[in-house]
Amino acid sequence: MWIAIVIVLLLAVLAAGLAGARVLFRLIPALIEPRLRELDNRMDERFRSLDAKVDVRLQDATRTSERIHERLGEVGNATNQMLERAKDLARLEQALRPPKARGGFGELLLENLLRDRLPPSAYAVQHTFAGGERVDAVVRVGQLIPVDSKFPLDNYQRIVEAEGDDERRLHEKAFARDVKNHIDTISSKYIRPAEGTYDFAFMYIPVEAVYYELACGKTGALLQYAHEKRVFPVSPTTFTAYLQVIVLGMRGMQIEQHAHEVMAYVADLQLDFDKFAEDFDLIGTHLGRAQTKFTDADKRLNKLETKLERATEENEELEGETVLELPSADAA
Repeated sequence: MWIAIVIVLLLAVLAAGLAGARVLFRLIPALIEPRLRELDNRMDERFRSLDAKVDVRLQDATRTSERIHERLGEVGNATNQMLERAKDLARLEQALRPPKARGGFGELLLENLLRDRLPPSAYAVQHTFAGGERVDAVVRVGQLIPVDSKFPLDNYQRIVEAEGDDERRLHEKAFARDVKNHIDTISSKYIRPAEGTYDFAFMYIPVEAVYYELACGKTGALLQYAHEKRVFPVSPTTFTAYLQVIVLGMRGMQIEQHAHEVMAYVADLQLDFDKFAEDFDLIGTHLGRAQTKFTDADKRLNKLETKLERATEENEELEGETVLELPSADAA
């Protein structure tokens, strides 16, 4: 608006001539300066508001940057931990390459699982049969359930790492051959009903992925073969479920045993009660007979008392008559 005022003043100057122009030029500063000060104040206020907003944004950006640095530090720590875990897994994988090391590791995992789920009296490790064969563990549930740990890892890894279908099928056949050998070994060596075992056994596979390949993969026919041989493959998860059922069964057997003990105790109490009842009846019979004898004796005592009273009375009468019949001394 002030620009329009200036333009109007300039037009007025041109119209008024030189003298009027001088007057108008003296009036222009007085007219423009207040407007300029007002504009200057508005600009200052806007700059101050802008500075405040910029400061807030910078503070927010600083806090966000700090949080990002903290999260990056946490991510860095987590990455370092993952790298350390990866190194540990690599060392473990290297350590488990020998079959004996894998077998020992599987036996250790089996023992830990049994110790966590069953009381010490319900299982035993390294059970030896009469022929010298030694199974990794047995579970005592009335009879013995053999449990042997098997770790067919080599050919499974080859299946996973196979690049083509032909190579995979080749390793699947090798894997199936290894598993069948383990199943046959367990079936022939450890299922011994004559030595107190059930007619089945568990094959403990400590790696879920290997168990899944056996049970659900293309080699799934192995599971049917194992069942035909009365060998039940189990993983840590499925074996835990089996053990939970076994624990419940053991509790039921304990309850049944306690029930038998209670029934035997009740039977003993019944015998004792029958003897007591017999003795009580005998005492009652004796007491009844004693009561009868007492009644008879009381009646006889009453009769005897009556007779004694009569005899006393008769004796007193006789004595009185005798005194009357005797002569006196004066008469003599």
